[in-house]
Amino acid sequence: MEILWVLMAVIMIGAVLGPVLLRGRGGIRQVAPGSPDAADPADYGFLRQEELDIRMPGPDADLLEVLDLVQRTQEWKAASQLLAGTETHGEQRWQRVQAFAGAASLELKQRPGGVGDSPGGQWLRVWRAEAPKDAGGAAVHAEFLVQQAWRTSTQGTDEFRIILEEAKEACAQAALLAPSDPIPYIVELSIARGLAYPREEFEQLWLKILDRAPAHMGAHLAALHYWCEKWHGSRDLAQSFAEAAASRAPRASLLAALPLFAVYEHLPEVNLVRGFYESEVVSKAIEGALFAVHAARPDDPMLAHVRHLLVFFLVRCERWGEAMSQLVHVDGHVGALPWTLSADPASDYAIYRALAVAGYEANGGSPATLPH
Repeated sequence: MEILWVLMAVIMIGAVLGPVLLRGRGGIRQVAPGSPDAADPADYGFLRQEELDIRMPGPDADLLEVLDLVQRTQEWKAASQLLAGTETHGEQRWQRVQAFAGAASLELKQRPGGVGDSPGGQWLRVWRAEAPKDAGGAAVHAEFLVQQAWRTSTQGTDEFRIILEEAKEACAQAALLAPSDPIPYIVELSIARGLAYPREEFEQLWLKILDRAPAHMGAHLAALHYWCEKWHGSRDLAQSFAEAAASRAPRASLLAALPLFAVYEHLPEVNLVRGFYESEVVSKAIEGALFAVHAARPDDPMLAHVRHLLVFFLVRCERWGEAMSQLVHVDGHVGALPWTLSADPASDYAIYRALAVAGYEANGGSPATLPH
């Protein structure tokens, strides 16, 4: 099956995959699109690549409805009401804050404004002006500034630092409006990474989050970046942080999957070698993530994040059936790691999905044999 990874490398350099892999006993090879021998993801009810939603890792009908209303009418009150009605210490509120901030940031990029034209995301500015004591609006504004810094500025430049310092002040204001809310401090984790907080200062920030939401998966993922080798830590520090969180994870918590994210953050530059994915550290992290998925509540907002990363690793390990079992739960939404790091998340996801289908069928699987 080593030929599979050679094929994959060629595909990811320039080809567009789609349903073009042959199903057959003993191997997988590329065939012409539309061939009757092609392994077609549509046979499993999977959506076409152009139909995949890249905004979120999984469905959130209420959020999508409110986002559509806010962007269509430029009225902010529906967003405020949705956040006010979302459990303060849960994962969903953090995801919704990120979504509103991201929508405003994308609008501003698309419509920067000019003479006679109002800039995109004006509804967020009006929200802050008309409801300065709205904790939800304050949190969204802080996250908006963070996203603006990372998306529109170059790390280390004066502009980057200035925006992040403004975001830090916005976090402080949001925290004053809702002292028990962990989100302003979770937002600040990205600021800490960008401004290179000393470890003591970062750990003080982290303690404030643990006091408010000790099992918050989104917060742990944000903190993990700081401890990674490419930022202000090392492979060992990141792994220790992830394993410590997994060891103290409460029942049904997805924190048991955190070591898999630490492994992903430290993948070698050239990682097509199958042996790496069969190593003890990778296997242990995958099993921990699978355990977390099986034990988690079906409505856990972070569940899709873990499933998406499992798809990546299980395909790399050629564990086709297990990869397919994750795909049936997440297909349709691809706004999660690792796909969001790509310029075309839907395309990268579709490549892995097609490989999973082809590998599954090359080993005797079919739509009829796949549990849902």
